[in-house]
Amino acid sequence: MKIAVNTRLLLNGKLEGIGWFTYEVFKRIALNHPEHEFYFIFDRPYSELFVFSENVKPIVLPPPTRHPVLWYYWFEYALPNALKKIDADVFVSPDGYLSLSVDLPQVAVIHDINFFHYPKGLPLVKSRYLNHFFPRYAQKACRIVTVSNYSKHDIAKNYNIDLEKIDVAYNGASEQFKPLDDEEKQAARQRYSSGLPYFLFVGALNPRKNVARLIQAFDIFKQTTGLQEKLLLVGEPMFMTSDIKKAYQQSQFKADILFLGRKDVAELSQITGAAKAIVYPSIFEGFGIPLLEAMKCGVPVASSNTTAMPEVAGDAALYFNPMSVDEMAEAMQILSRDNNLCSKLSAAALERQKMFSWDVTADTVFKSIEKCLSQC
Repeated sequence: MKIAVNTRLLLNGKLEGIGWFTYEVFKRIALNHPEHEFYFIFDRPYSELFVFSENVKPIVLPPPTRHPVLWYYWFEYALPNALKKIDADVFVSPDGYLSLSVDLPQVAVIHDINFFHYPKGLPLVKSRYLNHFFPRYAQKACRIVTVSNYSKHDIAKNYNIDLEKIDVAYNGASEQFKPLDDEEKQAARQRYSSGLPYFLFVGALNPRKNVARLIQAFDIFKQTTGLQEKLLLVGEPMFMTSDIKKAYQQSQFKADILFLGRKDVAELSQITGAAKAIVYPSIFEGFGIPLLEAMKCGVPVASSNTTAMPEVAGDAALYFNPMSVDEMAEAMQILSRDNNLCSKLSAAALERQKMFSWDVTADTVFKSIEKCLSQC
């Protein structure tokens, strides 16, 4: 087969969630299937790190696509011409964007449809584009892959898609995330929190991640307990962060709230492994990879009780209503004082993380590609 893959989110040193999915899944698929040819289609110069094997043929198809106007041009004009030249058998898009202009069998990986439920959480032009085109992409796709049963049913219900058309391929997490010994934990804490225990949040700083309420809950926690714990926030601002800035400015404990920005996997695995607990207050997730990363480290989890998060964390988390600052603060209080519960959550996390593997994810995605070709 000639399998064309949208790899525009494979950016060296800048891999985000979907970029990591693309990297981990298609590295395995390309290596496991040398009998097929893979055409990786980039929208800018690429790193040789992403040419995983001899059967991977990279193609640069400009311009770089970071605006809805350029998305439309790239997928509806530039991409069809490239697919025709390749004479591809199938097109696979790990970020869900398809071309409505070609009749080629297509597989869309739609991780979630948060923009459908929270359209005001995105810039207006981007929100309108996603909500106009993604229902059409879902209808156009021969097969859809998503990352949780929650997302599968959400997509099927709101886009009127047959459940049988959607395959679930859970995310994995890097093997660098693993339990730390006491010496490693203390070294990480010395580096990031002056040696003190800390709660951790990992994720982009945008309205859906609910960081402003987390800061408010941390204030309540500090006022109520008087404990030394700090709050570490790992992630870059995306858009609409005024509520985060306001919550931080109004906090009585600014000195204990640390914004660390983006971290690479090696550093993030150390920060995660040394945390007292991860607190994940997101309002909406199709999966929630930081939950899995924490579980692989055996770190206790406090999580929102909504969308796909209970499906991922199962019995390895203490849950709260993400709209309730008081419930969030109470979860932090419990995890700071109940060592027996923390031990139980840690053990449950290490057991549950065994359910998730990039190898299984890649196998599921490849089977979906095969189904697409047999059905279309």
